[in-house]
Amino acid sequence: MEKNAVFQRIQTLSSKYYDEIRDVRRHLHKNPELSCQEINTAKFVADYLRKIGIDCQENIGGYGVVGLVASKTNNKQAIALRTDMDALPINEESSHDYCSTNAGVMHACGHDVHIACLLGAAKILNDLRDELSVSVKLLFQPSEETFPGGAIAMIRDGVMKNPEVKAVYGLHVDPAFDAGMIGAKSGMYMASTDEIYITINGKGGHAAMPDLLNDPVFAASQIVVNLQQLVSRNMPPHIPCVLSFGRLIADGRTNIIPDQVEVAGTLRTFSEIWREKMQKRIHDVAEETAKACQVEAVVRVAKGYPALINNSDAVAHLKSTGVALLGAENVLDLDLRMTAEDFSYFANEAPSCFFRLGVRNESAGIIHNLHTSRFDVDENALKTGMAIMAGVVV
Repeated sequence: MEKNAVFQRIQTLSSKYYDEIRDVRRHLHKNPELSCQEINTAKFVADYLRKIGIDCQENIGGYGVVGLVASKTNNKQAIALRTDMDALPINEESSHDYCSTNAGVMHACGHDVHIACLLGAAKILNDLRDELSVSVKLLFQPSEETFPGGAIAMIRDGVMKNPEVKAVYGLHVDPAFDAGMIGAKSGMYMASTDEIYITINGKGGHAAMPDLLNDPVFAASQIVVNLQQLVSRNMPPHIPCVLSFGRLIADGRTNIIPDQVEVAGTLRTFSEIWREKMQKRIHDVAEETAKACQVEAVVRVAKGYPALINNSDAVAHLKSTGVALLGAENVLDLDLRMTAEDFSYFANEAPSCFFRLGVRNESAGIIHNLHTSRFDVDENALKTGMAIMAGVVV
């Protein structure tokens, strides 16, 4: 079948399967599960794949599921399509009939959409087996939202081999632009992420007698201020870097200075060399500042995901597929982001492209950001997502 005819077939199938995939998304949205708890989600995915005639393996890298659509002409190489499955500890505040039934847990990051798009793509690719010049691995990954993440565990369990994966594609919903559109960026795209935890131990007491204390609140304040200067005074200006602190707990009172203060924050950058240097400088500055304040600082850095670097050829292929399926006006060039994703582990293993799927519909009030209690999507994006994921393979 000629390329244009194949793309037309993909568009036809994405419309044909839309209602079914929308119902899949709503089922998943009603039944969210947190990281490392995706038991029922994984079972639903595996049952669905088998129902449509796709072999799969379960319990890969935790509750991961791996399906395989085997090419009749090439069973030694594969393109992988990846999605994540976990939800967030957020209580949903919406009134639609597919609202979460699991109190305090919600698909506020769109992973229900990601799963549905990949299942839709799997259904399309299974119909187009005769057109596949390469096999397709379907990676349903657990635990993207929680360190150390499910991607590295799935890789350790061998998902990049047998058959060997020569490229990986993954998508993520984006409420910044409309349903029916996609976007991508070549090269540096998403930052590495490390969590910074600092405990300051001092000598508390009555706030009216600071001369008798070793004040950990004052020391913590000095540490945060001094650390904020690390980026501007240490990082080369051409390497993006963010060091932010979002938690400072000093559980005293207006007239009570506590013995201990806890500070927590995040380090984001794109250079592994400077990532390590910044981690060391955080230790040095926090510990020396504490010493000057006559208190102790205990620093712990929880190393998270590496930076996500998109392969230029994979991005070009994604964009050309998008132009063919959606039109050039619906394929966007995106900016660099300081958010993080454990898809980066897959990108370190094979040429990869992580792209964005528009889900916004302002006229329908679908405008809320990710990780918020009212997040929702224009479900027409499901047709776009499944078509693109099938299209990059064909």
